[in-house]
Amino acid sequence: MDGSSRDPAPFARGHVDTPSGRIAYRERGDGPVALFVHGVLLNGHLWRHQLRHLSDLRRCIAVDLLAHGDTDSGAGQDVSVTANAHMLAQFLDALDIERVDLVGNDSGGGIAQIFAALYPQRVRSLTLTDCDAHDNWPPQAFEPFLAMAAGGGLGATLQAMVDDKAVYRSAQALGPAYQQPQALGDEDIDAYLRPLLRSPQRLADLQRFLAGFDPVHTVRIEAQLRQLRAPTLIAWGDDDVYFDARWSQWLAEAIPGTRRRVVLEGARIFFPEERWAEFNLLLREHWLAAADA
Repeated sequence: MDGSSRDPAPFARGHVDTPSGRIAYRERGDGPVALFVHGVLLNGHLWRHQLRHLSDLRRCIAVDLLAHGDTDSGAGQDVSVTANAHMLAQFLDALDIERVDLVGNDSGGGIAQIFAALYPQRVRSLTLTDCDAHDNWPPQAFEPFLAMAAGGGLGATLQAMVDDKAVYRSAQALGPAYQQPQALGDEDIDAYLRPLLRSPQRLADLQRFLAGFDPVHTVRIEAQLRQLRAPTLIAWGDDDVYFDARWSQWLAEAIPGTRRRVVLEGARIFFPEERWAEFNLLLREHWLAAADA
């Protein structure tokens, strides 16, 4: 895995004002827009390999969700996953973008499902990788982290992972999310976690984001999901401790627009970062096939 954040041609970075807050994003490329949505504790940095290598085909935009990255919002702003789905619509409005090829991972994949269910006319194609689905939110393996956060340990835990990157890569922290956690660069861990520690407000926002994890958000959009005709790719790792591959089958059966389901042997939740070349090939094929449909 090339985990480095170094890039000879930096991404363009920007902010746009929306009713939900000042939303940060990075982008590269021209043409039809592909919108990438990260999950909990991360930010748009997750998608650096997609922005870098797919910008010949799409205007690739990676957004920072509410309570994450460089996005700012008011102290009373709803930061739930459903609120984040509505924020994506506001974000696209602010950039005068009508439709996108939507790509989501982890809780960002759950948010992508909610967005696609509520705003189907804005989804040219959909790609879901290992993510929350239906009543599997939060996944059982993530519940100890949520309990720690609810008990007041979130700030100290994040700081410990920043101070000693081995803690982040350990089996007790984020190590199980990676096929090869030792290959992730220190600078990438900093890129994810330091923005979460920049202020008490940010930490409080993240705490509220975590506390709001509830399957009601995805269960209540199931009927709309079962009517979604957007060409859909389901790509999943078969060694994910958080999201078993059976959820890829559930999504493939639930979404009538599903064109292809791919299971990657040995891959874990963050395979779009670790095995980006394989994933990018799948995205290229999916986007081109959707355009020809």
